[in-house]
Amino acid sequence: MDMSTYVLNRLLPPAQSQFADRVAACVRNDTTRHALAELNSFLSALSPLELRDAVATAPAAKLSSYLANTIAAMVELGCALNNIPVPTWTREVPPLAEPVFGTNLLSLRLYLLTHSPAPFRRRNIFVDSSLGDRV
Repeated sequence: MDMSTYVLNRLLPPAQSQFADRVAACVRNDTTRHALAELNSFLSALSPLELRDAVATAPAAKLSSYLANTIAAMVELGCALNNIPVPTWTREVPPLAEPVFGTNLLSLRLYLLTHSPAPFRRRNIFVDSSLGDRV
């Protein structure tokens, strides 16, 4: 373990450091979908206390509006499912100006509009699966 890793491990709880690493992995265009799936698995496996600690601070990675909203919605949904307060940084992420749908099939859009989890809908993201789900 190098010195910077040691210092970060001492300053940040391990779950917070792992959250930051998984969010940073989402930035690489070639692995975004897989990285979001890994982030989903990571957040879903945390206990309520671990989740609270992991997402306490905003990710430092430079995120697109879409990724920032997707990650914020995942965190908000995870907090709601675990009955813990939502971190304040999620409220600082402005919702997307245009809707984004999880499919290009026009026939499914009405379904997604009505069945997307509330944190995703508030952010103008319409998906069928969410935190803990797999497609």
